[in-house]
Amino acid sequence: MYKEQKSLFSEIKAVAGYLWERGWSERNAGNFSIRLVAEVSKPTEKSHPLEIAFPALANQVFLISAKGSFMRHMAKHPKRNTLFIQIGKQGTDYHVIHRNKHAGLTEPSSEMATHLAIHNMLVESGSKNRVVMHTHVTELIALTHLPELCSEQSLSRLLWSMHPETIMFVPKGVGFVPFELPGTTAIAERTTQKLQNHDVAVWEKHGAFSVDTSLEACFDALDILAKSARIYFMAKSSVEKNTTFGLTEEQLDELKGIVF
Repeated sequence: MYKEQKSLFSEIKAVAGYLWERGWSERNAGNFSIRLVAEVSKPTEKSHPLEIAFPALANQVFLISAKGSFMRHMAKHPKRNTLFIQIGKQGTDYHVIHRNKHAGLTEPSSEMATHLAIHNMLVESGSKNRVVMHTHVTELIALTHLPELCSEQSLSRLLWSMHPETIMFVPKGVGFVPFELPGTTAIAERTTQKLQNHDVAVWEKHGAFSVDTSLEACFDALDILAKSARIYFMAKSSVEKNTTFGLTEEQLDELKGIVF
């Protein structure tokens, strides 16, 4: 089990509050999913077909944010804004196994396809990561409006160079996903590919996904990256045009020697 439900919902309340306070979850922006335990539960509602089969997730149980839920409401009432689902025994459908009585006929997040695709990859790869979080990190979105930063190499290099802690806590850098319509199988596939080699994937002009063992850890990675982005914009606005700033290649190489 991920952790006892009481502490799990306490963590959800805390992280949802962080996301709202940072301005990363405007209105109903942001969603998350937590893979709990593989067990067979008696269905309480009808099953729903999945567009793509996720065989590695057969019988797996997830706690997932509800479609249209607001993080500012999640911070106060996490149980009303989440639901438990279980994937069918063939990985081709899912059914709700528990929802809060005050939630009504709540549906899982509209980004569920991307979440399940990522979880399926994590299970198949033997990863310990059980949590997937998506949110609109303002600072990272701003970076992807600069064409010269719309690549994994340039984006990771910039974020690493702004603060030495960044490469230490996000050593794999970030994956970059060119703009795609959200909620589609195309963006699910692209995001999953990027998270095979990274713990954070940035969606061009949209937001970011992070994976880890807890919601707090997912938030922490994005928080560190956002700070690096803020430092970049502060430095860029303070120096003369074409002035070089940030850690040098030699300094980054020294840090890589420690990290790797």
